[in-house]
Amino acid sequence: MQSDTATSTFQVKPRYRWYVVWLLFAVYVLNFVDRQILIILMEPIRLEFGFSDKQLGLLSGLAFAVLYSTLGIPIARLADRASRVNIISVSILVWSAATVLTGFARNFTQLLLARVAVGIGEAGCSPPAYSLLADYFEKEKRTTAFSIYSMGIYGGVFVGFLVGALVAEQYGWRVAFFVVGLPGIVLALVVKLTLREPPRGLSDGRAAEAAPPPFRRVLGTLSGKPAFRHLALAAALHAFVGYGVNGFHPSFLIRTHGYSVAEVGVVLSIVSAVSGIGGTWFGGWLADRFTVLRRDVRWQLWIPGIATLINVPVALLAYTLPERNAVIGMLFVSLVFGVMYLGPTFATIQRLVTARERALGSALLLLVINLIGLGLGPWLVGVVSDTMNQFYLAEGSAAVAAKAQGLRTALAIMVCINIWSFAHYMLAARTLERDSVNQ
Repeated sequence: MQSDTATSTFQVKPRYRWYVVWLLFAVYVLNFVDRQILIILMEPIRLEFGFSDKQLGLLSGLAFAVLYSTLGIPIARLADRASRVNIISVSILVWSAATVLTGFARNFTQLLLARVAVGIGEAGCSPPAYSLLADYFEKEKRTTAFSIYSMGIYGGVFVGFLVGALVAEQYGWRVAFFVVGLPGIVLALVVKLTLREPPRGLSDGRAAEAAPPPFRRVLGTLSGKPAFRHLALAAALHAFVGYGVNGFHPSFLIRTHGYSVAEVGVVLSIVSAVSGIGGTWFGGWLADRFTVLRRDVRWQLWIPGIATLINVPVALLAYTLPERNAVIGMLFVSLVFGVMYLGPTFATIQRLVTARERALGSALLLLVINLIGLGLGPWLVGVVSDTMNQFYLAEGSAAVAAKAQGLRTALAIMVCINIWSFAHYMLAARTLERDSVNQ
């Protein structure tokens, strides 16, 4: 066993705990800036190289997701043994350098390889971060802390959309990649110099095992828990919808409602920041609140499940209403409900594993989420969009109208998959208490 003395003598003030949360939030902001900036720049990149929607879907989804997801497993295994702070610092440097290199790409292959490199670097971010937060925060406050960290997604979308669009409008899309990639060097140093590595099991008030259990045992134990299986499917299907439709929202607004790249960058940066950050925090706070008040851990999954279901009709309105302001309003509301799953989902996985399995447990969940969601979601939207484009062309629509209507139809079809996600959240909640560790 790890020394109980180390756990009891590691003193940390509440203020520092919240510093850790907000520092990791800043890391996740940069993570998503470098990941998502391609989304806002897809139209100028498509026009320069003549890419199809299928190729854009590969660049924004599968190219990033394959190594991001698979490398997360060995990196998480290392994070359960070694310094999580060092892993995060190195990861920031790698993905920031790869983002800068994206700006030098001259063809599809080079863009593809650059996106793969970004995925390699970012694979070392979230599993160690989730493990650190789980050691700093006891389970009664953990979902709120995880939600604050997850808010970095939409902070990153805000910065990426706004900076990417404005810089690209003035200086071209290549310069935009340079601008958002370089700050990673500074942030990597801040993490290394100010973030303390806590003892494993600190938030549980007891020492963790000296070494993590074998990988096969962890995989077998988790896969044998119905709560994990249904939670992984629920989150993966939700991410399948989220990554798929969100990745094409800029193109949807440009093609269907006549926005310019700069206009859509400003509008979506504000919508994503306010609704994404607010909805993510609210989902975590609400799940913790109801869990404590009702003394029922199932609220950790009921809250994201209900929010996921409500997202469907609101998003369908956003894709079908003709008026610009109404569309933006519905996108705002749909995103609020669409992001409430993040904090509860990743906090729940910590209930299903021991202190020495936290990074690996998170990585296994991320593997399922990202291969299905990030890897296939944008690609499938692109495939359906191209297919429907050909259908509308055959029906006699003009080329521009067919391109717009094809994408609109693909988005409407995709969002209905969230009904399936809702069902798995409800099924996961049924056995959550039984499957939890030391609850």
